[in-house]
Amino acid sequence: MNPNAPNHPGCGHVTFLGAGPGDPGLLTLRAVEALAAADVLIADPHVLDVVREHVRPGVAADAQGTPRQADTDVSSGAATVPVLRDTANLVMTAARGGKRVVRAVAGDPGLDGYAADEMLACAAEGIVFEVVPGVAAAVGVPAYAGVPLRDAKSADVRFVDALTADERCWSEVGSSGATAVVSATLETVAAAAGELVAAGRKPDTPLTVTVGGTTTRQRTWTATLGTIAQVLKSAKVLPSPQGAQPVIAVVGEQSEAGRRDQLSWFESKPLFGWKVLVPRTKEQAASLSDQLRSYGAVPSEVPTIAVEPPRTPQQMERAVKGLVTGRYEWIAFTSVNAVKAVREKFEEYGLDARAFAGIKVAAVGEQTAKSLIDFGVKPDLVPSGEQSAAGLLEDWPPYDPVFDPIDRVFLPRADIATETLVAGLIELGWEVDDVTAYRTVRASPPPAETREAIKGGGFDAVLFTSSSTVRNLVGIAGKPHNVTVIACIGPATAKTAEEHGLRVDVLSPEPSVLKLAEALADFGAARRQAAIEAGEPVTRPSERRPGSRRRARS
Repeated sequence: MNPNAPNHPGCGHVTFLGAGPGDPGLLTLRAVEALAAADVLIADPHVLDVVREHVRPGVAADAQGTPRQADTDVSSGAATVPVLRDTANLVMTAARGGKRVVRAVAGDPGLDGYAADEMLACAAEGIVFEVVPGVAAAVGVPAYAGVPLRDAKSADVRFVDALTADERCWSEVGSSGATAVVSATLETVAAAAGELVAAGRKPDTPLTVTVGGTTTRQRTWTATLGTIAQVLKSAKVLPSPQGAQPVIAVVGEQSEAGRRDQLSWFESKPLFGWKVLVPRTKEQAASLSDQLRSYGAVPSEVPTIAVEPPRTPQQMERAVKGLVTGRYEWIAFTSVNAVKAVREKFEEYGLDARAFAGIKVAAVGEQTAKSLIDFGVKPDLVPSGEQSAAGLLEDWPPYDPVFDPIDRVFLPRADIATETLVAGLIELGWEVDDVTAYRTVRASPPPAETREAIKGGGFDAVLFTSSSTVRNLVGIAGKPHNVTVIACIGPATAKTAEEHGLRVDVLSPEPSVLKLAEALADFGAARRQAAIEAGEPVTRPSERRPGSRRRARS
């Protein structure tokens, strides 16, 4: 008999899944597939945010009250994992009910003793399970810290958990010449170093200690077994209430300071750890935020405008009916909000993407095109160059009465849109129905914590993508602190920022949000290099070192 065969009618399935050491990008493709198919998610608290964005929306506690996540802390929104017996019961109860359960653990489940016990409990119950390996912290964190565990000269690597290591373990690792990877906490890593010295390692053996590994909170200290306690004290890391934070320490020649200086690829990103304020909605800021993350930044989206229906909806209603009855040759979308407005009107009338059949569709840029594709519409025209009204006009064909049976364009837009596109289309021979699809109004103020961070210097940089974002952000949240780097998309936006008393540090060479992010990254890289050349520690602007700031217009 197969010991793993189900012995419960309608029995479900359990996936023990490794969520990696913290970077969401380290989830495997198989892990994402399993999460997308999950009915129940039970996750370690510190990986909950990493995995839950991949589960289907709306999946919550089932009708019988089986938690989808282990006990939820209402105040924080984070799930906590009960002791083994309770967690195993949650897993098995859900599986017996025919659910597909994902049990997500930090790192790799094969290195998690509690996960192994839960697997044995499932096997004893005859519950089918599988294991999706993850990146173990003991391997992933050194890689992000710029400390390869092996090279052509060193092949032996030992892994030690300082919490459970006994005298024999310390003796074996201490008396060997192997690279040692020690899992500890900030307040216990010096004691672990002492154990290795007592067991025979030389006090001058290089050592790196990394906290917050693979995340933008990562920080690494280079020392030796004999100096690590003093290094952490001098860095004012200890004593600290955060002393219980887990760390990965790598002991051996692989951690030599000069070597790590060359290999530290993650912490040396130009905007590493910078908190960057993006005054746009999450939908508008998606590609910009992704690019900022690639430079090591932590983007924070703050909407400065809110979208409301037009005061007189009749014009929009007539245009949508005209769309269905063949009034238009083209429809041009200049924003994600315009797509949303038309989509909502379609749904109101019981229409779907099929109503666009026979109509040519234009999108001003990639984000607008993506929202159309999500709607089921593939745009016929997206600017090949600049993603703006001007860029759209560059590629827009002139009206040709031979090939174009209809000469009219439907342009659903905001109430404050400029006339550039309308004038350009008319010049190309087209008739334009310029329709107010939505109104833009100043957004509500962000939470008090965000406002305080803006005014108090909690953000390292803010990106302004238009004059209106300057006016609206200052209006709803106050003026950014003078330590905050101000980056503007163009001269007009920069002029508005200066009129509001802001010093502009970075000016994009082109009116493109991606070029703006690139210019900020160049500024950060130059600032970092200047600190290194001056023999000063690399700091972020929010750490209030105004003397190290340099004006950079590119």
